[in-house]
Amino acid sequence: MDFKKATDILFSQVAHDDLARTLDVSVALIRQARLQPMANAHRAPPEGWEKAVRQLAQDRARHYQRLADQLARLKK
Repeated sequence: MDFKKATDILFSQVAHDDLARTLDVSVALIRQARLQPMANAHRAPPEGWEKAVRQLAQDRARHYQRLADQLARLKK
């Protein structure tokens, strides 16, 4: 693994689209649910958002653990 590949993996991130796809809702709904409650366009978060966010966080943790493991093997 080289610097570019390692940092590409490091800098990857979860986007609105990832959560929307996981919940099978629109990106617009995700954005509206993140607005301040007093905003006219605010919407309630989609049902099941807690499980979806937890799953994405766990996936991301595994993603970074794999990177860390790969880099640790390079140093041995």
